Order: sequence, then structure tokens, then C-alpha cells
Amino acid sequence: MTTSNNSGQVDFTHWLIRLIALIIDSLICAVPYAIIYIIIILSAPSFFIFGGFLVGPFIFGIIEVLYFVFLEISWGGATVGKKVMGLQVQMKNGSQLTLDKSFIRNISKIYGLLLLIDWLIAIVTPGADRRQKYTDRVAGTTVVQVGRAPIGSTSSPEPSAPPPPPPPTS
Repeated sequence: MTTSNNSGQVDFTHWLIRLIALIIDSLICAVPYAIIYIIIILSAPSFFIFGGFLVGPFIFGIIEVLYFVFLEISWGGATVGKKVMGLQVQMKNGSQLTLDKSFIRNISKIYGLLLLIDWLIAIVTPGADRRQKYTDRVAGTTVVQVGRAPIGSTSSPEPSAPPPPPPPTS
């Protein structure tokens, strides 16, 4: 597990890894969204011709919030994207992540612009832990590196195994 980043410097590698995890999770959420969207378009085409560009992102946001909250609670603080990237959501005080805290930290995913603002506030304002987005600060959670990410990991590299002993001489 990585220690908190209290140096005052923003760890952009950490934020890039989080962005990649978010993209993976968003692609997963896009599947049920596309199915729902197609069903609604087929049942009420005139409504979605005029209101789809407003309602569609909201439906996608609801799917994302439900996905993130459910998986973070049931998978020990991770989603598929976070597991792939070696990340985990943890409470700052070390306790178990709760449903209400997971909901608070994920509510900004209800609409993409809110999530962007959430991340920008976190990057430009000082906080105790520079890895926290603003809603993480409110919920008392943080995202930490617990495994290796496929790209530039923010955790220290694992030590290599010692070389095998030489064969015995006779």
C-alpha cells in the first residue's frame, strides 16, 4: 500500500492511472446504457429526438453511480478498472468503506462535467492528501495503489528474488 502524498506535489501519474481505471469502468457501464437507450428510443422516438441529449447522460450517470457504489462495497473498495490498475478505495481512518461514504465519493459521476470539476478542484486546491478528489475529501476516503498498474506505477517496485544458490561442489 502506498503512503499518503503529503508533499504538496500533485502526483500526475496517480491521476493518469485513475483516469485509465475510470475509462475502463465507463466502457463497462456503456453496455447497459446502450441497451437502455435503444429500448427507450424504440418505445418513444420523439421524446429522445428532442430530450435524449439531456436525459441520456443522466441515465449514464445513474448507471455509473450504481456500478461504482455496488462494486466498491462488494469488492473491497475496487471496481473492475481499479482492480486492473491496482487501485483501491480506502477510508482515511482505516475503517471499512461504507455505502454512504461510497455514494458521497461517487455522486459527482452523475454527470461528466461534475466529475471534471471534482477532479479539477482536487488538483488545484491543497489538501491533506493530494490523491483525493474533492468528494473523497468530503467522504473521508482516498484511492491508493495496492498492486502494480500496467503503466508507470506510483508504488515502489517489488524487490527482485535473490539469485539461486550455486550448485554444490563435489
